[in-house]
Amino acid sequence: MRPRTILVIEDDASVRVLLAQILEDAGYQTYEAANGREGLEQFRAKPMDLVITDLEMPEMNGLEFVIECRKLDIGKYVPIIMVTTEGGMAKVEEALAQGADRYIVKPFTGVDIENNMNMV
Repeated sequence: MRPRTILVIEDDASVRVLLAQILEDAGYQTYEAANGREGLEQFRAKPMDLVITDLEMPEMNGLEFVIECRKLDIGKYVPIIMVTTEGGMAKVEEALAQGADRYIVKPFTGVDIENNMNMV
């Protein structure tokens, strides 16, 4: 059985590395991207079991990534977790309406991430 694959899209390198490490320690295979455009390229290139994305990023933000991902046949059913500092209800509702499955507000802990891994 292959390990579950997770794409982590985050422009802050330290947060991206932390998320990837938490997931790798839990037994997942992770791929990383610094923005939504890079993430979309990786998503198109290989199947992913889950995507964790930041909201605010340069080039293509997380919401734009979600919208583009959901247009793809391979992206219609892959769970997407949005992890961001934006905690306002309008942002949460917009992300969920566009196709994000979960929304975690930073700062987060490893437990916050692990509690959402039942989607994989």
